[in-house]
Amino acid sequence: MATEKSLNERMRALPKVDEVVGLVELSDAIRACIPEAAITDAVRASIQAMRERLLRGEDVDITSHAAAREAECRVRALARPSLRAAVNATGVILHTNIGRSPLAQEALDAVVDVSRGYCTLEYSIENMARGSRHDHIESLVCALTGAEAAMAVNNNAAATLMVLSEFAKGHEAVVSRGELVEIGGSFRIPEIMATSGAKMVEVGTTNKTHVFDYERAITSDTAMLLKVHTSNYCIVGFSESVTTRDLVGVARAENARRAAADTHNRVVVYEDLGSGSLLPPILNAPDAEPTVGQSLSGGCDLVSFSGDKLLGGPQAGIIVGKKAYIDRLKKNPLARAMRLDKMTLAALEATLRLYLDGTAYERIPTLRMLNATLGEMREAADALAAAIEERLPSGCASVSVVEEFEKAGGGSLPTLDIPGAAVRIDYLRGNANDCERAMGNRAGSPVLARTKHEGTLFDVRCLLPGDEQIIADALAEYFKTLD
Repeated sequence: MATEKSLNERMRALPKVDEVVGLVELSDAIRACIPEAAITDAVRASIQAMRERLLRGEDVDITSHAAAREAECRVRALARPSLRAAVNATGVILHTNIGRSPLAQEALDAVVDVSRGYCTLEYSIENMARGSRHDHIESLVCALTGAEAAMAVNNNAAATLMVLSEFAKGHEAVVSRGELVEIGGSFRIPEIMATSGAKMVEVGTTNKTHVFDYERAITSDTAMLLKVHTSNYCIVGFSESVTTRDLVGVARAENARRAAADTHNRVVVYEDLGSGSLLPPILNAPDAEPTVGQSLSGGCDLVSFSGDKLLGGPQAGIIVGKKAYIDRLKKNPLARAMRLDKMTLAALEATLRLYLDGTAYERIPTLRMLNATLGEMREAADALAAAIEERLPSGCASVSVVEEFEKAGGGSLPTLDIPGAAVRIDYLRGNANDCERAMGNRAGSPVLARTKHEGTLFDVRCLLPGDEQIIADALAEYFKTLD
């Protein structure tokens, strides 16, 4: 009873909004861009947060000054962009949480060029009439993959949904149990198939699927044989899967039987490549990842893949294949709902042109990072260590260069460990957790690193020009707060 009374007394003692608003200290610059109503809302939110923590039984400072300090933090967060540049020192190249592929300078320039005014998004200069936004990338993709036709939508999940909806809605789509993948954000192949209206028919087992499994599963209602590249995991050991070429053979035999029976519905072979590569992403491991061209050469009717992973461009889902099928997809109502905007198309076209002119490995950051040598990484780590040591006060931390393994990330090359180097910070003052929090909440670009054995690791593989100084500044800011 006493505890309940104490809680009620503390709840009644929570500060009033009006008295807290007058205590909120903000710079003139922030007050100039944030309306008073928003500041009042921040105070209300802070008091409400106090109330919720009290109800959870937490020990809470319920003074007016404490509420004002929390409100100040909320207002400052409102005053700065939520989506802003960050420094990737995690060692994960295609880090989904922080934007995956950094764009090539040519792609950035193209985005600015088409965004500053008007552009030829759906206007054909050649015909002096309305054109199609598909035209900007179709010929490039076809030249790079050998496809008859191509189109792009806003991501590969959208591409998968649209292909299934167009060619298997209301009919059976056969897929191996070993390929029913889940990728980031809980995107699952069975759920996307259900959403598309396709009837999923599972064949084989988790570790082994044979050609005869597909042959036995085909019925008169079968519309598609679906192959899904297991981008983010790998089954090793006692395992077996069916190649795209073998699936094409199964489909051709069934389509020949249907033609002989004067049945015109065909079985389509579709491969979801996931990340998708136009070139081998790792020069010294050319077979580490299948390319789009290889899938098409196996006879696939349709192949889809991402634009913002191993390809190194903006977020997009690219679909390639036979012209008759691509033409149907272009007319599908989902094509408009999932179409690309002018900025994405500009970045994608510019990225594709780097593949066309043979400079992709040098100009596209993702490919450059994947293929940087251990020697180059050691040199970059030495430079970062020197920049950090120059800024840090004496007696706060020790700085060393260590060798680490990095990852491709983004659901790509899951078994590949890339030898690299990092700068390690061991704390004489403060600690890694507090430093990580401070670097993430700083006013400038947040710095994302890794904590290992109570130290902080700054992997250098994913650093861009200028990031070294940002990291050194972020560390200096943290240690300054300990004075």
